[in-house]
Formats: sequence, C-alpha cells, structure tokens
Amino acid sequence: MSSPPATPAAEARKAVWVGAFCYTLWGLIPLFFVAVAQQGVGPFEQTAQRCFWALAFAAGLILATKGQAEVKKVLTSKQTLMWLAISALMISANWLLFIIASTTGHQLDTSLAYFINPLLNMAVGALFFRERTSTLGWIAVGMATIGVAVQTASLGKLPLFSLGLALSFLAYGVIRKRAAVAALPGVFIETLMLTPFGLAYVFYLASLGQQHFAQGWGPTLMIILLGPATVIPLYMFSWAARRMPLSMLGFLQFIAPSLLFIVALSSGERPKPLTLLSFAFIWAGVALYIFQAWSKGRPKADPVKAAVAE
Repeated sequence: MSSPPATPAAEARKAVWVGAFCYTLWGLIPLFFVAVAQQGVGPFEQTAQRCFWALAFAAGLILATKGQAEVKKVLTSKQTLMWLAISALMISANWLLFIIASTTGHQLDTSLAYFINPLLNMAVGALFFRERTSTLGWIAVGMATIGVAVQTASLGKLPLFSLGLALSFLAYGVIRKRAAVAALPGVFIETLMLTPFGLAYVFYLASLGQQHFAQGWGPTLMIILLGPATVIPLYMFSWAARRMPLSMLGFLQFIAPSLLFIVALSSGERPKPLTLLSFAFIWAGVALYIFQAWSKGRPKADPVKAAVAE
C-alpha cells in the first residue's frame, strides 16, 4: 500500500529542515576545502576543477530530474545567457575568494562577509528594486557599516576578503534575480561557461607537471567531490526556498556564518579586540534584521502554516 502524498504543511516543515541542513553544509564547507588543500591542491586549481566537476554533477541531476527541456529553453534565450555569463563570472570570483580565505587562515573574514551579505541585500533591494525597508532595517544596515569600519581600523586597511566575498555574492544574487532560470539549470549553464577556462588552467598545470588529478587516490577523490559539494547544497536550497516563507529563510541564512565563525575559532584563528567589536556591531545589526523580519510576520502564528495558506 503506497503512502499518502505529503500535505503542503508537511512539505513546508520538511523544507525548513532541508534549508537548515543546506546552510549547515555551507557553514562547514571550509573544512572540506582545507582537506583538499592538504592534498596539495591550491585555491586556483580547486576552483578550476570545481567548475568541471560541478558541471558533471549538475548534468547528472538534470538527467535524473528530467530537466533537459528547461536547459534547452535557457540556451535559446540570448538575454538569459548574457545574464548567466555575468553571474558565472561573479560566482567564480566568489568561489576563488572563499577557497583562498578558507585555506589561508582567513575564515573569520568569510564569517564577517556572510553576516553582512543579507544586510547588503536589504539595502540594495530598497535602493534599486524599491523594496520597502523599515527604520529598524536601515539601522541594521548602519550597524553593519560601522562593523566594517571597525574591522578596517583593526586591519589598518579595508577587509578585502570580506568585502570581496560579500559584494561578489551580492552581485550574483542580483543578477540571478534578473535571469529567469531555476538554480540547477542555472548552475549547469554557468559551469558550462566556466569549464573551458577551468580546463585550460588544469592543462596548463599539467604541462608544468603540477596538476593533482589522477595523481593518487586521495587528491583525485577529493577533486571529484568538489562537484557534489558545490551542487547538492545549491539544489537543496532551491528546493527548500520554494516551499518556505521568506522570513524563515532569513532566519536560516545566519546558520552558515555562525558556523564559519566557530570553524575559524576551532582552526586557531584568534580575533583581535577590535575584530570582536566589529562582529559585535554586525551581530547587533543581524539581531535587528531578525527582529524586524519577525515583527512583519508576527500576526501569523505559524510562519510555515502562513506560507501554505498563501
């Protein structure tokens, strides 16, 4: 006897758990990049190989989910392909910066970046997409700005890793908002565009005798796993985001930078007093962000039920 189909409420609750797991994976992924680096695979080679293996894994998922028709539709739209070419550039820059930061003792910078990112999204949404932002929202953005200023004072220079990561992912999100394409076909086409450049770099390393693929089981397996490590969290995020309220998604997105902060401390990074003050301002901004999001949805007793009802 077959089990009854899941109700919308049950599916929405499942989406919350899937989303939480997805952000947990994103928060812990620096540990994987460090493990790959310990096999001798540097950040540029990791990024180059990541493009190819993400393409291969995304292609497998598209075949498994029968998503070829959507890919063909996107490939016939010059405008969508143009947006995806720009988003591919942004996400590849983000990947490279993230791997460099993760493998060179700058994991606190990644945490700072992804605490700032949702506040930047809110500011850009208000300034360029005419999305309404409350006074508390603007105070939250101001707190983040002060946090970046304090971090600049701590370093004696702009926190380039943090700003580069936050701005590249912000640009990626804005561009993908303009490109009408789902996450999985989008990442397939983005990596399809990036793979020739990635392979060119890998062949260049091979000509120097410095590439690591097929140079032992350890590095080879780790390089292949870059594909699912890229695509699976993105696919889970796409599935969950369509089935839960945005307010809940806003709460969940802070799981990743919180874990990044813990990973940084466990890896031996010790923040300076000014760095901790910087994070204090960022965390205050995040708290205001969460409070204003909660306040908007407060009349709805259960955000999951509310999402289903809508």
